[in-house]
Amino acid sequence: MVNTVDPLGGSFFVEAQTNRMEAEVYDYFRRIEELGGMLPAIERGFFQSEISDAAYRYQREIDEKIRGIVGLNVYEDKKPITIPIWEMDPQGFERQTSRLEDVRSERDPGRVGQTLDRLRIASQGTENTMPFILDAVRSYATLGEIVRVMKDVFGTYQEPNWI
Repeated sequence: MVNTVDPLGGSFFVEAQTNRMEAEVYDYFRRIEELGGMLPAIERGFFQSEISDAAYRYQREIDEKIRGIVGLNVYEDKKPITIPIWEMDPQGFERQTSRLEDVRSERDPGRVGQTLDRLRIASQGTENTMPFILDAVRSYATLGEIVRVMKDVFGTYQEPNWI
């Protein structure tokens, strides 16, 4: 398109580009159908592979300066970059642990247990879990407690090994 004097001025060029894009989209749909549809394509890692391949191509184009990114590989600032290194607060862990202990001692453990139980039940069904998560948060359930309930129900995602 950049080498066309007036890409939108003539319908031939616009139509040719539209037809090309449409053909590519239908080709992509055909590939998904050949895999058995969306779910089998997901299970076989098709989309994850497509994303990975696209990211690799994109980065290679940047590295080889086929694709220009201002400030990264074109029109770069030659001054050395200085990145400040933030120091860890040595007492930060102890302070946060103490705050967590305070929250746990001051909250209503019965209410926390009830909200986590309701979250577990909602997670086992088909309900929107967000209201139950918010109830658990309002009862001062910790992020770890909420995640543990959901991990118990849903498990931990493991990316399939497609190769």
